[in-house]
Amino acid sequence: MKRVVMMAAALSAMSLLGGCMIAEPPAPKQASVAPAADWRTETPRTAPITAGWWRGYGDPALNKLVARALANNNDIALAAARVREAAATERQARAQLFPNVSAGATGAHSRTLTAFGTESVGSSIEPQATVAWQIDLFGRLADLRGAARERYLASEDARDATALSVAAATASGYVTLRALDARLQVAKDTLVARADALRLAKSRAQAGYTSNLEFTQAQAEYEATAQIVPQAERAIAAQENALSILLGENPRAIARGVALGGLLVPPVPAGLPSDLLRRRPDIAQSERLLAASDRNLAAQRKGYLPNVSLTGSAGVLAATGLGDPVELFSIGGSILAPIFDAGRARATADAAAAQRDQAAFAYRGTVLTAFQETETALSNLDRLAVEQEHVRTQRDALAAVLKHATNRYRAGYADYLTQLDAQRGLLAAELALAQNQLDRLTASIALYRAMGGGWTAEER
Repeated sequence: MKRVVMMAAALSAMSLLGGCMIAEPPAPKQASVAPAADWRTETPRTAPITAGWWRGYGDPALNKLVARALANNNDIALAAARVREAAATERQARAQLFPNVSAGATGAHSRTLTAFGTESVGSSIEPQATVAWQIDLFGRLADLRGAARERYLASEDARDATALSVAAATASGYVTLRALDARLQVAKDTLVARADALRLAKSRAQAGYTSNLEFTQAQAEYEATAQIVPQAERAIAAQENALSILLGENPRAIARGVALGGLLVPPVPAGLPSDLLRRRPDIAQSERLLAASDRNLAAQRKGYLPNVSLTGSAGVLAATGLGDPVELFSIGGSILAPIFDAGRARATADAAAAQRDQAAFAYRGTVLTAFQETETALSNLDRLAVEQEHVRTQRDALAAVLKHATNRYRAGYADYLTQLDAQRGLLAAELALAQNQLDRLTASIALYRAMGGGWTAEER
């Protein structure tokens, strides 16, 4: 009867202490975010997003590069190691919910003198098993385990976000490399044309048909174009080195596939702003971290609640002088509740609440950044398509101007400056067209990355 009364008193005391648990502060209202009904840029959006979105650009060489990068990139390997660390931490937190069982043994062999001065020799051995268990009466350990679980899932999302970034960076780096190749080819083609113009100007000057002014002008233009070749070659080498690092390899030459002008621009992916919240791994990561901070706050709020522990041990003692081994056991428990801690529990809970608020604002920032990146990519892709038509038309017109100007100059009906201006204009237009093609491809890659690249949580 006395034991029952003592147990009831202990439970009543714990119930009273449970009422002293620190109240949970509300999440900041400023951290909430609501997606818009639709995107600002009105453009047809019907294509689905698949995990291998980079195959839509129609270049087998690009596909192989992305596959190598996903397999060997150092940042992805680092993120995978962080996943393994988070998984181990989650297992550690889960283990706290179960009893801890340990075994040991002590032994001794001694020789002593009795009170009568005679020698006494004896041995003893005591094997023992010990069990210790902290009972999660109020769910504090379960909350800590839940927080560890959410951080583990967030690390998986972070790994997926890294893989998406690496795939996009590899695709963007490759199309940049092809644009540099196109720039180099334009410079070489223009250099051939200007070498021909230089020979003509030299022969005309030597024959006395014109002054040396035309010859020196042609020579200056030839050298100006010749400068572009080593500049482009230097940029190509640097881009190849950068791509090699993404592939997790030493700097080396990169195999090419389709030329810049032959690369396809995939259709604009379908999806509303609200769909973005479950399409991007970085948003999922922020959401997981917010959930982890909530679980941690719940655990820290229970700092005023008692801790209940049970301990027990059992063993046998075998010693010289005992006829049979003696069974030993011990069972006990403890209830510890904070009375005065100089505000430590309150400060710990306040810190956890501040961390929860930080996670909420970080989630909001991630979502807003995702909306901004998608809106910008949609706008860029739409406007660059219009710009390309004008640049292409200008290039064709300048090519016709140069043809007529060259014919008139050779026939003696026009001066060299007319042909020179046409050459300059065509070179600028060719370079502008290559830059526009690069910008469109880069904007398309940025759009697929901004929309999650076909990522889903189920595919992890």
